[in-house]
Amino acid sequence: MTDGRALALDRLRADGASGPAVATFALQYDRLAAGATGLIHEADVAPAVPDVLLADLPDDPGQEESGRVALDATVVITLNGGLGTSMGLSGPKSLLPVREGLTFLDVTVRQVLALRRRLGVRLPLLLMDSFATREATLERLTAYPDLAVDDLPPDFLQSREPKLRADDLTPVRWPADPRLEWCPPGHGDLYPSLLASGLLDRLLEAGYRQAFVSNVDNLGAVPDPRLAAWFARSGVGYAAEVCPRTEMDRKGGHLVRRRTDGRLVLRDTAQTALEEMVHFMDAGKHPYVHTNNLWMDLARLREMLHERGGVLELPLIRNAKTVDPTDPSSTPVVQVETAMGGAVELFDDAVSVGVTRERFVPVKTTNELLLLRSDVYEVSDETAYLLRRTVDEAPVVTLAREHYAMVDDLDARFPHGAPGLRRARRLDVAGDWTFGSGVEVVGAVTLPDEGPSRVPDGTVLTG
Repeated sequence: MTDGRALALDRLRADGASGPAVATFALQYDRLAAGATGLIHEADVAPAVPDVLLADLPDDPGQEESGRVALDATVVITLNGGLGTSMGLSGPKSLLPVREGLTFLDVTVRQVLALRRRLGVRLPLLLMDSFATREATLERLTAYPDLAVDDLPPDFLQSREPKLRADDLTPVRWPADPRLEWCPPGHGDLYPSLLASGLLDRLLEAGYRQAFVSNVDNLGAVPDPRLAAWFARSGVGYAAEVCPRTEMDRKGGHLVRRRTDGRLVLRDTAQTALEEMVHFMDAGKHPYVHTNNLWMDLARLREMLHERGGVLELPLIRNAKTVDPTDPSSTPVVQVETAMGGAVELFDDAVSVGVTRERFVPVKTTNELLLLRSDVYEVSDETAYLLRRTVDEAPVVTLAREHYAMVDDLDARFPHGAPGLRRARRLDVAGDWTFGSGVEVVGAVTLPDEGPSRVPDGTVLTG
């Protein structure tokens, strides 16, 4: 029998993977080969509620100095490895224009620079890039020559690993496009990559004590001074932000408590059996979504990594795909992944922090992209590039996947930009509709599937 493990590890080493990356892959490969599925069953966990609420934290002028001091010892780490292929993008998702010609990356950088100016703090920004996003991202960052702090680099590189054939767990070969033989190991790779790059040591030597980590496509994820000050004085090693779930993120991951030991555990869709998705998506039972906004004590993280030989035993995520994601008839493969939020169960004192929806505005689909581009949100120099919601509650938007799932299709059907949604409760577009200029949605509106149709300029849609 072919030794898939040895072949995969040889490929990793030949590709220049770091020691921690190789050891982490070996651990997860062994789990996979032993039959692990990574599933977290509903019967084994209990719903979790926030341990701390942002609304309860001190918010008075006397707290500003503690917030400033805490942010001066904070590094912002932003995950920037994705291409947004599910929305038809071929380049970095972070370079997608979202507001007034600004990209996710532009807004993220400007948020950090504005906080530095306002509070007089260092607050470096580090991007975790992938092989697929690095070149274009670094080119875009040349527009911000004042971004660098303490001679730190603008980014570090996420690892990559071989995709495994589903039938025998050997590294897949795909001569038609050898790049498709590789995949990212999930954002749980943050930890071995920080260690192997030497950045974890450099940050601590430069006086940084904590990290705020988030996704680049969540413009609500700003390093908040109150949260930074609370985390610094709390003494905990790890905190995860959670917020109330809405209809638009029913499939979002959430924290639960493991019944055997009471520890917080992150459960995502890929870790949920199909027959248990009804429980997973039950907002009455699991009312909070995991935002992937994380706070970490850097010294504690380094200590944990050194104790474990650079390997954090994060929960396995077994991701079944085809080697060519655009061709369902291509060779079935398994991608071995981990999530950075899975580290919550490794910290004895990990806590969850309840925050408002303003801190969680993810864009995973064109539904959310249209909402972000609409008048429901504001972001500009006047707001210090903080994303502001202009209504009490954002409306629900659902667009027919066959007509709007790709960004190019969305742009073609909204050539004048998003309609006015401030007075909308929801917008459901079931058919192929092209929107004219100056369209406004009021209440709950459904546009049926009537073949290619048009909403005329200036229309007020009501329901």
